Amino acid sequence: MVEITKIKLDKTDRKILAELDKNCRIPSTRLAKIVMKSRQAVEYRINQLVKKGIITSFNAAFNPHKIGYKLYKIYLKLRNIPQEKKKLFTFLKSSGLVYWMGEFSGSWDLIFGVFCKNDHGFYEMKNELLSKFSKIIVEEAGDILVDVKQYSKMYFTNEIVSPVMFAGEIVNNELDELDFSILGNIVNDARIPINELAKKVNTTPTIVRGKLKRLEQKGIIIQYRIGINLNKLGLELYKAIIKLDRYTKEDELKLLEYISRLPNVHYFIRNIWQLEPELVVGSYQEYYEIIENLKKEFPYVIRTIDSVLMITDEWTPGFKNMLELDNNKKIKT
Repeated sequence: MVEITKIKLDKTDRKILAELDKNCRIPSTRLAKIVMKSRQAVEYRINQLVKKGIITSFNAAFNPHKIGYKLYKIYLKLRNIPQEKKKLFTFLKSSGLVYWMGEFSGSWDLIFGVFCKNDHGFYEMKNELLSKFSKIIVEEAGDILVDVKQYSKMYFTNEIVSPVMFAGEIVNNELDELDFSILGNIVNDARIPINELAKKVNTTPTIVRGKLKRLEQKGIIIQYRIGINLNKLGLELYKAIIKLDRYTKEDELKLLEYISRLPNVHYFIRNIWQLEPELVVGSYQEYYEIIENLKKEFPYVIRTIDSVLMITDEWTPGFKNMLELDNNKKIKT
């Protein structure tokens, strides 16, 4: 279990956080039974975790690949020119195409995620970026995401939980106006009660329940989870960027099985001939030991590992913009 050095959490708080990250729409009565506390005690603890800034958000994680979009990642090494950096960040946040961005210390200074309908759209966005900010960009890289394994926050309890996957195969699921409206309202407010959500989208709770169930069955909504302020808990997140010498099906299964047994793992991202496990740890020493063990376990698979420490982690309104854009298209047609 990862040692928490700042705000101390007891066993019950850890269990509540772990369960909310598996499904933050879990009813308080059911969560109370799991942690063996009263409903009132559980709700009080959740409110305190929000008030202290430990829980930062309740999110519906959804898979854009299931509604015809592709996800890409761009990596930038930047010159330290504060005013240009500020312009770059403003450009990315206002582009409507960036769904996540993180500042890092290490091989890369900025990594961000982009969604586009096709490779041409990605090329256009990347070309505009490089043209506008050539003064500040020292080095860049980027490609399509193959797939991402998303792990529950196992570091709170050491309970090993199977991941869910997003990206992957592109599917053009047809959604109606109400589907988009429900997704747009729940994506950043995943604990909203059904009755309240139904009022917001002007329909009945029964219809909303049915719509949510279908969105889950189609793999569009993949999980309801929480955002955590790691800094409040004295924790750090490292991204290991692994270049490969080989990657057979057998190597893939063994490496995935090994990574999935680590309670520290947060995401496991596959790009083309590159893997990126993200690990939550209490210190660099803990991270170093994990990486050294990984290299010893797979000496003929791993060529190099570059490590970056996440400084900031921001989910932009990109996904919400995507849903609103598609909904507007649906209304017009």
